[in-house]
Amino acid sequence: MKTTAAITGVGAYVPDYVLTNLELEKLVDTTDAWITSRTGIKERRILKGENQGTSVMGAKAVQQLLAKTNTNPDDVELLICATTTPDLLFPATANIISNAVGLKKAFSFDMNAACSTFLFALVTGAQYIQAGTHKKVIVVGADKMSAIVDYTDRANCILFGDGAAAVLLEPSTDGFGILDQVLRTDGSGEAYLHQKAGGSRRPPTPETIAAKEHYIYQEGASVFKFAVTNMADVAAQVMERNHLSKEDVAWLVPHQANKRIIDATANRMGVGAEKVMLNIDRYGNTTNATIPLCLADYEPQLKRGDNLILAAFGGGFTWGSVYLKWAY
Repeated sequence: MKTTAAITGVGAYVPDYVLTNLELEKLVDTTDAWITSRTGIKERRILKGENQGTSVMGAKAVQQLLAKTNTNPDDVELLICATTTPDLLFPATANIISNAVGLKKAFSFDMNAACSTFLFALVTGAQYIQAGTHKKVIVVGADKMSAIVDYTDRANCILFGDGAAAVLLEPSTDGFGILDQVLRTDGSGEAYLHQKAGGSRRPPTPETIAAKEHYIYQEGASVFKFAVTNMADVAAQVMERNHLSKEDVAWLVPHQANKRIIDATANRMGVGAEKVMLNIDRYGNTTNATIPLCLADYEPQLKRGDNLILAAFGGGFTWGSVYLKWAY
């Protein structure tokens, strides 16, 4: 049988500090009831402290993964970090994480496709396994969104949190693991969701900082409309291609951006709420950590052979869906 890349373990980390809706009520003109009804978010975790970047959380998630799977760091051959908030422009956050956890024989790199990056990275990591060139690949999704959130912007500051989670990919010849994917990009979406400055087009200047151009810019209504349609479309497409009925799907694992987007995707797939992984109420949108954090939270409920549909949508625009069969 052909070789596929199976997830054989999950590790996760969220910071201790809890930012509640009640605390946000003191920062901006909003209410707990308004936030909950429109987003499904009750609280989110924030990474506090000096010199604390995304890699701090990513390293903790990977350390837990290595411990849980009893994996020798020397046996890991590749680490991919899916992040939109790297510690630095260079070196890669993946390199910093690899060094922190003692991966001496792996090569590592970052990927960035906004909130869809974890799926893009998962599929990329799987190619190395399927090609037969690598046996142990770690994919970590990690973001410190609080670093690019303007806490005077009432529309955006309620949405995002910080966190990290990682998965180990290993070869399977039993038909488990990543079986299919649909990944998409539409660059015309840049206008609706982006960070205006901080890159090579608009490097940091006193003017860009004063104009708050280093924070998330989002036209919420346009993004919402596009996300609802496209995330649902690719999830339905991946089901149809693999002749999966709603009964065949054990879990929908959606990007945790907004409860209403998640509900719309589940409705389109015909999947009941009892099959939808949900932790947005506790973590908010942690960007590339949302899907692996769901896998970590729901790991005790997952059974070998379960069919999972992963679906995400991100700025730029990027979106995708992955069909995988749980391996343990």
